Amino acid sequence: MKNALLMSVLIISAGCEAPPVNAGSDTRQNQHRGRIEGNVVVSSSTKGKVVVLLFDAARPPPPVGTGRPLNFTVISRETIFGSATAADVGPFTAPFTFSLVPAGSYLIRGFVDANDDFIPWYSVTAEVNRGDLGGAAVDPLTRANRDITVTVDADGNPSAVTDVPVAFSDAALVPVDRPVFEIPAGIVSVTLTNTPITLEVQSRAIDTALIKQSRPGFLVRFVDDDNDGVPDDANHDGSPEVWPRVFVRKIASNASVLLDENDLDKNGILDATGVDYEHINPQSGATIAADGQPDLVVLAAGFDVRDIASSLLDLNGKVKTTPTVVTSLKLIVQPRAIDASNPASAQVLKAVPSGKYAVTIMQSTGQTWRLPNELSPDFAERFSLPSIQSQSFVIEVP
Repeated sequence: MKNALLMSVLIISAGCEAPPVNAGSDTRQNQHRGRIEGNVVVSSSTKGKVVVLLFDAARPPPPVGTGRPLNFTVISRETIFGSATAADVGPFTAPFTFSLVPAGSYLIRGFVDANDDFIPWYSVTAEVNRGDLGGAAVDPLTRANRDITVTVDADGNPSAVTDVPVAFSDAALVPVDRPVFEIPAGIVSVTLTNTPITLEVQSRAIDTALIKQSRPGFLVRFVDDDNDGVPDDANHDGSPEVWPRVFVRKIASNASVLLDENDLDKNGILDATGVDYEHINPQSGATIAADGQPDLVVLAAGFDVRDIASSLLDLNGKVKTTPTVVTSLKLIVQPRAIDASNPASAQVLKAVPSGKYAVTIMQSTGQTWRLPNELSPDFAERFSLPSIQSQSFVIEVP
């Protein structure tokens, strides 16, 4: 009997795997992750702390896409430049590492913060401005932008990607400040009804201890992606496409005006659940029922550049390859709402949803500015930022 019992225990033991041994009860600590590491290489007299940003390759940053960083790391000025003089051009190098990176494909971008004004927590301080130096992970031979792929091993664990160079040079020197703007005449809100509205957007300098945008402007040029010298009209609406671009997006209802609808965690990805609206078939006029998927609601809007069109063409009437800097633009906002959750196939909404809408301008450099923002008097004191009434502007739909 004793031998039979011992045999049963041995059989049961042989048929069971050893229980997993984890570092702690927090499952986040027990996940297998990879890492990406390498060196930043700065070949320039521009100096400052170096900010390295990690993006999902499927969601590139502006101006190509609207992706936001998944992570970032900062290398101090002292670490990379040491005691170098202002005239020294290097190259200067320093290591960087992104840890706890899941398997996937990534892009690495970065910049040298020459103005020492990068604060990642606020939209008004989280981007490059004039004098900063851009950089990216590039192929060491072709110098083309490089996708960084974290693969998995035979056990399904993400691997490490090492020796990734992130290059910075004067060719990527940022030429202008961000497109800081306001609506003149003290206007902080307008109402959109059944007819289009025309707004003048005016560049607005902000130069304080925390925010250094002393010479903002709009880099205006016709889009000519096929390089035929003729302005593109990809959406076939009869109006040529221009840089900068403008997005008029619905703000979350019953929440801070700093939050976009259906992106309450501010990660740039539509929330899993959220507000959904009826669509319409533009050809037949038939209503398309809400499908239960959150919508990314934007208003049809664009810049009217007819008054300055001639300055955007060369002597031969071809599209200039370099932008023209202007300090004001005419913005047309239509009473038509679009679901842009799938940018490749935007859908028209049956009605324009009531609520407030934010205006974001994006330059061809990838720099952006949004109204309303943290400089609005409702938020500025809380964030220890300068209070500027014009930065609270919204478009309202009754």
